[in-house]
Amino acid sequence: MTYEEAIQFWFGRVNYEQKLPQAGDFKLDRMRQLLARLGDPHQHLRIVHIAGSKGKGSTSALLAAILQQQGYRIGLFTSPHLVNVEERIQVDQQPIERQELAELLHAIRVAIPPALERELTFFEIGTALGMLHFLRRRVDFAVVEVGLGGRFDSTNVCDPLVSIITSISFDHTQMLGDTLGKIAYEKAGIIKPGRPTISGVRNPEARQVIETACRERGCPLRQLGADFDCAHEPAVIDAERERWPTVRITTSRRAWPAMTLGLIGEHQARNAAVAVAAAEQLIELGVAIGDQAVAEGLARVVWPARLEIVSRRPLVLLDCAHNVASAQALAQSLDTSFQRSGKRILLFAGNRDKDLAGMLAVLAPGFDRIVLTSLQNSSRSATPQQLAALLPDDKQAHCVECSPSAVAWRRVRQEATPSDLICIAGSVFLAGELRPLILAERA
Repeated sequence: MTYEEAIQFWFGRVNYEQKLPQAGDFKLDRMRQLLARLGDPHQHLRIVHIAGSKGKGSTSALLAAILQQQGYRIGLFTSPHLVNVEERIQVDQQPIERQELAELLHAIRVAIPPALERELTFFEIGTALGMLHFLRRRVDFAVVEVGLGGRFDSTNVCDPLVSIITSISFDHTQMLGDTLGKIAYEKAGIIKPGRPTISGVRNPEARQVIETACRERGCPLRQLGADFDCAHEPAVIDAERERWPTVRITTSRRAWPAMTLGLIGEHQARNAAVAVAAAEQLIELGVAIGDQAVAEGLARVVWPARLEIVSRRPLVLLDCAHNVASAQALAQSLDTSFQRSGKRILLFAGNRDKDLAGMLAVLAPGFDRIVLTSLQNSSRSATPQQLAALLPDDKQAHCVECSPSAVAWRRVRQEATPSDLICIAGSVFLAGELRPLILAERA
């Protein structure tokens, strides 16, 4: 296949990032059948498997950075992508090349049994593609992020060295359940018998579910707040200054010195603590990881659209916050790390199946002006009018509706003064639509 044919084949599959799934849509049998036809590439990889309501992408990037700084060749599988689909499958921070993608998707298409021809999903094909690419590139370790939930996620065919669950909060409740305990049960599905588990879960109800799963499956468990913890020194950033955050991590093995963290926010310090605890677990399994690799990995990690500074004067921040918990983390980080001088402007869009009212209730009080827009690349996008109806009453007068997102960005940028702060948030799709535009303008 050509690259264009390969993309058409891949994107022609049902995509539950774009379409709301129904009960029964997720099962592992299809994934196992496909991988068996491809030689079971996942069985030849050393995998760290990461689930969580939020923080799993950042934790994946942090752990991958630590291992890469040690000199290992690292595969990183994450979702969704921001701009290009190749971002989902990386080796040493380099996305899969178009030619490789086309070659491997051709191999996958040939291997699909007739009975599965119409059933395999976009994410299942992507999972197989990632496993094949990592095996082909002979990675030393593959850090694999769950797509949705855990128990029936297509990545859950693997037998990992270590399982990680970063956090539990309300998201995808129509699929995962309407209590934190039910959501934790789905995430705990990645815990494998006898395999060590690292948990960043802090909610007591969800934590109990993780503890029970580990006890029943005979898994050693290390938990944030019990077996390891962190102290965070916030960043201090404005138009002129840039002091990055530091984190002190204490585990049952040692007290780490203060280390610079390349991601902003107290929630990222907790993600870093989970990543370091996982690195210590790998050390116990015989993996060589030095102190310098840990420190440099935390400092040099690259993970776009996580309170990313994409421009200055005005200061423009890009964030993927897309549920209430991530909106709370964003609001806290804005208060603690970004000095107020001019106006604060929020550019917001989101999908209808998210708790948009809850997110706006958290974010709106911190902004002087709110610009509501729509997503161009998501059929689930709320309209600006729908978003406006969800705003707190005292913010209605400070709201502007403007679509599409590119037009809204240009309007915000033209009206902002050099001392203002612009924050773009509400959806991974919004970040993906605007990041290339903003970076091109800056260049």
